[in-house]
Amino acid sequence: MEKAQLIERITEEVLRQLQQISIIPGIQETGKIPLGISNRHIHISSGDLITLFGQDARLTGVRDLSQPGQYVSEQTVTLVGPKGVIEKVRILGPLRGRTQVEISISDCFRLGIRAPIRDSGDLEGSAPITVVGPVGSVTLSEGCIIAARHIHMHPNDAKRFGVQDGDRVNVKSSGPRAIVFTEVLVRVNENYRLEMHLDIDEANAASLDNGDRLEIIL
Repeated sequence: MEKAQLIERITEEVLRQLQQISIIPGIQETGKIPLGISNRHIHISSGDLITLFGQDARLTGVRDLSQPGQYVSEQTVTLVGPKGVIEKVRILGPLRGRTQVEISISDCFRLGIRAPIRDSGDLEGSAPITVVGPVGSVTLSEGCIIAARHIHMHPNDAKRFGVQDGDRVNVKSSGPRAIVFTEVLVRVNENYRLEMHLDIDEANAASLDNGDRLEIIL
């Protein structure tokens, strides 16, 4: 084989391997985890959507979120508590089997409620809240939480970091207000893209922005 042909074949093989690596969801060359900061929002059931917006209501997506298939909708609601209200709270799609309201500790003071810190979906015994839309309102006996810090991972990421779905890890930030976040839930799914989620209170306390990189530590 001539030298030029050999170089060409080697080049083609290197490019092929690089292309395979580039399509693996979530893989980050830095070995660190990008941050996504969550502001208050609501996930809604189909029945509650109809109550709030009318019989023919459908969620209208305006922007995709980092996690595949999830999006910010055009529709907003008002949250009502014993001491106050918060208007223009975004609904995130797609629809869920049960309505879940996610707020921060600062929002709790504003609304006059005591929402527990919970993993998403763990709503039993969580805080009551009233949700108001343009057509009607829904009073949830439970369903309002402060979302616990967590990391979304693709299985390839979990393998690389040596963790499994349901593990709890410590994650360190950097900068002038560097901090170690403990008890961070690892959530692994083939549909996930690598990202750690904090609520806006936690992120502000550590002077973090969307896209900042954090690292898992022992």
